Order: sequence, then structure tokens, then C-alpha cells
Amino acid sequence: MKNKKGFTLIELIIVIAIIAILAAGIFVALDPARRLHESRNSRRWSDITNILDAVVKYQTDNDGTHYSTIAALSGGNYYVIGTCASGADSTCTAQSTQAACVDLSSIGSNYLATIPKDPKTGTDANTDYYLSIDSNGAVTVGSCDPEGEGAGGSGSAPTISLTR
Repeated sequence: MKNKKGFTLIELIIVIAIIAILAAGIFVALDPARRLHESRNSRRWSDITNILDAVVKYQTDNDGTHYSTIAALSGGNYYVIGTCASGADSTCTAQSTQAACVDLSSIGSNYLATIPKDPKTGTDANTDYYLSIDSNGAVTVGSCDPEGEGAGGSGSAPTISLTR
């Protein structure tokens, strides 16, 4: 018989097993669930920045006057952003909010084309973002439900809020 070159079946099975073990180790090290939580939190930061930029731009364009629904808010209280009439007080875990929502939907497309919603749980009625105005006119916008960076969203959730 001639001497044939090639791999035996056992050698192929061993190589495939080694590759499978390495792939499983890399998959666990990358932790895709954690990356999803981080990406949604990053989106939340971007959304609240856009909302706050729109509010400040409106105020700048109108000689320091706040948008009417923001100016009508009670100072120091937090309100969920959305179109709901009531029931928002039980949905925000990061901040204690009032029952009524603050509606920014008619602020104008020059400032905010669409009202951003939380990437996981936001709706038009309840965006899962909150807004507050203090006695000095500074506006705070934040995320109601940031996710923890651990497995399954566990761990301590970061505080996602901005004030200007």
C-alpha cells in the first residue's frame, strides 16, 4: 500500500473539540448580555442629552423663556416625560415622580423631531425619562430605569441624568 497523507478521524475530532472549548471561553468572556445593557444605557445618555439640548435651545431662541409645559411645572418636583394624564408616579424607579406627565410632543421639530423613548420600556405615553425644573430655572433630565451592568441587568444601575 502506498503511504497516504492526511488526518485521521480522531485527530479531526480533537481539533474540533479544542476549537469549541476556545469559542465557548471567548463567548463567556465577551458577555453579550452585559454589552446589551451597556449599549441601552449609552442610548439613554444620548436621549437625555438630546432632550435637554432641545429644551435649552428652545429657551435660548425665546429670550430665556422656558417651553410652556415646563414653565408650568412645580419647581423641585420630577415628572415623567410623555403624553399620559396620570399614573406615571409608579413607573419611575430612579426618581420619585408626580402622577402627571410633562408633554413635550409639541415643542416643535426645530428642537426635537421625535420625543426619545427608553430603548427597552419607553412608549409615547410614558417615555421612561423624567424632567424637573428648580427654582433657579435649571432643568434636569434623567432616565427612570437604567440597567445594572451585571448579568441580567443586575448590579447597581448608574445614575443617568443631566442638569443645565
